[in-house]
Parts: sequence; C-alpha cells; structure tokens
Amino acid sequence: MRLLIVEDDRTLNDGIALSLKAEETLQAYTIAEAEKLFTEDVDLVILDIHLPDGNGLALCRKLRAKSQVPVIILTANDLEVDIVTGLESGADDYITKPFSLMVLRARVHAVLRRKTFGQAVFVQGRFSFDFEHMEYEVDKRPVELSKTEQKLLKLLVKNAGQTMPREFLIDRIWSAGAEFVEENALSVAVRRLREKLPGLPVRTVYGIGYMWEKEK
Repeated sequence: MRLLIVEDDRTLNDGIALSLKAEETLQAYTIAEAEKLFTEDVDLVILDIHLPDGNGLALCRKLRAKSQVPVIILTANDLEVDIVTGLESGADDYITKPFSLMVLRARVHAVLRRKTFGQAVFVQGRFSFDFEHMEYEVDKRPVELSKTEQKLLKLLVKNAGQTMPREFLIDRIWSAGAEFVEENALSVAVRRLREKLPGLPVRTVYGIGYMWEKEK
C-alpha cells in the first residue's frame, strides 16, 4: 500500500504512519504539499479538514474529480452536518477525533477491501493482469513476474496513453534507493517484461521514457 497522510499535527501524522505500516508512506502537512506528493499510484489518502493553507474538503473534491483513490477524512468536526458534508465531498469514510489507532487500522482495511472488490482484472488483447492477486497471463498462459517487473507493469497500465518519464518510473519503482540504481536498470526491467509478455504494447519514447499504448 502507498499511503498519503495529510495532517498538520506532526506527532499525529507520525503516529498514523507508524501504526499503519504501509509499504510506502507520504506525509504532508499542508494542502500544497499534498498536491505535490499525490500521484495516481497512491492507494489511500487520510485527510484532515483543518489545514494551515485551506480546507481539506476542497482537496477531497479536487482529488475525486481526477481519481478514484479512497479518501478517509480524519477530523475533530463531529456534527452530523459535518459528516454528511465530508461524505458528499467524496470521502469514503469519516472518522472523528479523538480516535483509536486500532479502529483506524480496521477502517482503512475495510475501505481497501471495498476498493479491491470493485476492481476488475485488467484485460487488453492477449493480456490479463490481476494486480491484487499478482496473477499475470498472456494468451491465458500464467507468467511469473519479479516484484520490480510487477511495479513497472502496474505503473505503465495505470497511466495508459501517457508517456512516463524514466526519472518518474525509477523513483516510483526503487523509491528511496533510486540514487543507487544502475543507469540501465529500468531498460533491463522493460526488456525482461517484453520477453516474458511477448507483444506487450509498451512503446519506447526515445529521450523521455515509456508508454503503455491503449487498445484502438
């Protein structure tokens, strides 16, 4: 899970991050920081309403206009009208402070389960990819992919039709260790994907990066 926490109380922000133990946690303390950190591969957003540079509900509506990423509102606003407004702004759940970290974990897992059950297996042409269960097929034949290959494939598919810069892919796939990645690591990963999934509609955009070509 790639988690984005938007909470200006740094102690609480750190506590949530420690409690949820996501594979990768992005921590923002303002709306501006959240907008800078958010990308389509974020799996869940935990969002406070009262932030130093604006209202979290406005950010929730903005996220919902461009993404189906699950959003959990976390706030001291506990009136019924506040809860209704939060849910109508596009939030998937609304938790009032003070709260139990154990309850928060349970609510996060529930939201992610609903997201998973609502997802269809990606199918295009000869290819079928079930990213949740890590099952990949070409011509109905199962293919084993490494963790790196799975991350790369998911990024390309989720951003189909868009050119993904090499720097972006390297940063997302290797995260904090990106500065230690060999220069040709991404090229090698793409080559191996193409070998394992013949006919893969991934086009090299020379000098920039790679693109997953949508079915015409």
